[in-house]
Amino acid sequence: MDVYLKFTQEVLLELSLLHLYLIDGAVHRVGRKETAWECRDAMWSMVIAGIDPDPAKAGRLTEWAQSYWEEIHPHNRDGAYINFMMDEAPARIRATYGDNYDRLAAIKKKYDPENLLRVNQNIPPS
Repeated sequence: MDVYLKFTQEVLLELSLLHLYLIDGAVHRVGRKETAWECRDAMWSMVIAGIDPDPAKAGRLTEWAQSYWEEIHPHNRDGAYINFMMDEAPARIRATYGDNYDRLAAIKKKYDPENLLRVNQNIPPS
């Protein structure tokens, strides 16, 4: 919470945000292997968004968001909530799906061997 509060004080513009979402209820009643998303033991999810209509401010907003991410990340698990992710490295996508990744890659190979559905957080066919 100290890191979260520090960066909320540094929010540069009213459109920028730091959201925390409680992960509760049905998420914890479903097994890790029953759906693609494995992070069923997580308690919180977070969104960091540096937003401003002026492109001249993009550099400073990116710096602010990356600084927050770097400071908070040691307190995070390796995976994430896939719908909150942007340009992520393949290792982070793999971590998000955890032990389910190889199963999903096999399904992708069967139903999308040409990797037509490759936008966003792609799982290449195995």
